[in-house]
Amino acid sequence: MTALEQVKKWLATFPQFDILTNFRVDYTDKVPGTGGILPDGLVEVSRRRDITGCTTVTNQYNFALYYVFEKAPGDEEGAEANADWIVDLQEWAQAQSVSGIAPIFGDDPRSERITAQNGTLYQADEEGTAVYVVQLSVQFVRVFKEENKWLI
Repeated sequence: MTALEQVKKWLATFPQFDILTNFRVDYTDKVPGTGGILPDGLVEVSRRRDITGCTTVTNQYNFALYYVFEKAPGDEEGAEANADWIVDLQEWAQAQSVSGIAPIFGDDPRSERITAQNGTLYQADEEGTAVYVVQLSVQFVRVFKEENKWLI
């Protein structure tokens, strides 16, 4: 299963995910209750090699999560409900990561960290919809064991 598939499957276990009728990759429309995930790629955070020839690499996947909810202009109650949903998602992701329930991507599950942060209103329109975005990062370690190429 790819990293994207793992993240999508995991996000679907968020207890409040059921309010979304559709969740797509690289796309979301203006229909309330829909969302999308935009993969932002893999970043190598650090690399170190030990005396045995093993190379330990800390990597990070980055995703942007977009959610479209109802929000009429001036609707304070709707805005608060949407903001609460976003905060609940971020807190859930943190709890899943800390407790080891979140998916594993690397070779050292104890060092893995998933964060959902910077949830914010991205745009709102006069037709009664608002797009919110959350940054999701998955940091993990991979260990590469190299054959001893110096022995003949």
